[in-house]
Amino acid sequence: MTIDAQSFKQAMRHCAGAVALVTVGAEPGKRTGLTVTSACSLSDNPPSVLVCVNRNASAHARILEERHFVVNFLSEEHALLALTFSGQKGVNGDDRFAFGRWTTGATGAPVLEDAVAAFDCVLTEALETKTHSVFIGEVQHVRTATEADPLIYLRSGFHSVRDVRDAVSLGDADARRVSWNEFS
Repeated sequence: MTIDAQSFKQAMRHCAGAVALVTVGAEPGKRTGLTVTSACSLSDNPPSVLVCVNRNASAHARILEERHFVVNFLSEEHALLALTFSGQKGVNGDDRFAFGRWTTGATGAPVLEDAVAAFDCVLTEALETKTHSVFIGEVQHVRTATEADPLIYLRSGFHSVRDVRDAVSLGDADARRVSWNEFS
């Protein structure tokens, strides 16, 4: 049985994802980036991440050319920045970097200074799929914020983890331990 694209998208909206900006470009004027929820850790030996990027995105070709990228995981304070990099604000390419506080990473790619975590990567592999490429990056440098709550995307909107945490009652720590022990 084949499922249609709309049904697939509707189902995926129920799966929470961390929101990140994938940025690329060592030279001002040639930088670009996009908003994703398709980034995650791959391995700790060597430290690696993967990100899925639509081949129509401006960052796709730039990542292949420059052979590096940064995955900047956003905090709840970055919702407007996520919209800007998603293209929904009509801002494109290097102009997106007028928003937020940016520095240059070890690879030369743009790093968001107050990201929850930023993984500066060298591209080690690119796997093409139907509409996207899966980029695998070996982490060259990592930067983390000390106090920041991550931004998540769920049911077609941005949320803080507090929104989700408050909606779920898990009871006290002893009760959680007991219930987890029943599963092992």
